[in-house]
Amino acid sequence: MTVFIISAPSGSGKSTLVNEVLSVVPGLEFSISYTTRQPRGSEQNAREYFFVSREQFEEMLKRDEFLEHAKVHDNYYGTARRFLHDAEEHGNDLLLDIDVQGAEQIKQKLPKAVSIFVLPPDRMTLEKRLRSRSQDAEEVIQRRLVTATREIENYSKYDYILVNDRLNESTEALKSILLVERERNSRKQSTPDGGDTLAMAESCRLGNIRPRLGPILDSFRNSKSVAG
Repeated sequence: MTVFIISAPSGSGKSTLVNEVLSVVPGLEFSISYTTRQPRGSEQNAREYFFVSREQFEEMLKRDEFLEHAKVHDNYYGTARRFLHDAEEHGNDLLLDIDVQGAEQIKQKLPKAVSIFVLPPDRMTLEKRLRSRSQDAEEVIQRRLVTATREIENYSKYDYILVNDRLNESTEALKSILLVERERNSRKQSTPDGGDTLAMAESCRLGNIRPRLGPILDSFRNSKSVAG
């Protein structure tokens, strides 16, 4: 099986991308994280997250039930080991939606895991997306932007970088990465339209996409300098 890690700053459209590829890529299971934060908007338990109390989460920690966990904005987030075991038993690949702290833990435990970082096209777009959700107070939005700036500095630790500018194109790019890496690791399935799919995946590989990242990174770094 192949384990995929996908990380992104809040508001980058990662959840939408994940939902899109889950509907079109067979044999792929998704790990729903546990968290101690409160549900937002229309979020439902066992759909976006398993919402648990701090006491429940800490009890799971004591029982070593997490593959990874992290504390973000005073709330715990974690991935239960059982999702990895379930995917192995079903003969499926596993997609983990986790932040940069969790991703580093997973890579230490599962060095062959394929990591993908989703970037917004620039800081202004990310801020617009955060505001359009109409879920957070101004203080929270500003805190998320600061966190995003810090998280984005970790991009070079990932195997692939996906700039989420247009949803359709980004979905196809993510799908291509999943299919190419699945074939590379398992050799059980052939990749449809192999040449085009491989080319699209390779265009997102860290070494190939670096030249495109300069303006995106600068939009966050410059904002940080102004704020400082």
